[in-house]
Amino acid sequence: MDYARLAPGEQADRVAVTVTFLRLNARRPGPAVTWPDGVTLTRERLDVAGYRKLYSDVGTPWLWWLRRMMPDDLLARHLASPSLDIQILRVDGAVAGFFETDSQLWPDVNLNYFGLMPEFIGRGLGARLLQAAIDSVFLPASPLRGMTVNTCTADHPKALPNYLAAGFVETRRVREIWDIPRRLGLTIPDHLRA
Repeated sequence: MDYARLAPGEQADRVAVTVTFLRLNARRPGPAVTWPDGVTLTRERLDVAGYRKLYSDVGTPWLWWLRRMMPDDLLARHLASPSLDIQILRVDGAVAGFFETDSQLWPDVNLNYFGLMPEFIGRGLGARLLQAAIDSVFLPASPLRGMTVNTCTADHPKALPNYLAAGFVETRRVREIWDIPRRLGLTIPDHLRA
């Protein structure tokens, strides 16, 4: 990811995180996800500007920064990939969150991004959205081998427990140091400063 490197002389905040990698080999038996009235989940293709807005709106509190650094042409190619699936959650028409899966490494599918808008956290939508992401990957008669995801200590504190509750199993942990460019305007929590 050369695009994530700092320009010479660029100021950055140094962030220390623990990244947890997880894997799910099979969907747990159970009913399909049901949504309350007014809640919808739709598969969508986004342009660069629409994706950047969604990514920033959901990810700013959790220091999502890598896609902000991705050049427009590279992001446009990523968004046009047939292996990419983006589904957007709406509550009464307002964007509440999204998930992004990528089957480029088939027969594994990676959950690249998953999150809710800050104002929709704590309403019981997160577990349903995660189950919907799992359901979108583990289709009947699919030769899928597994689903992967990673989360880190910059994410919401309930992210890891929610993945584990959904059946994901931790495969490894890695300590990483990120140099997040100050020009992105992200607020770095004191507990993550390296």
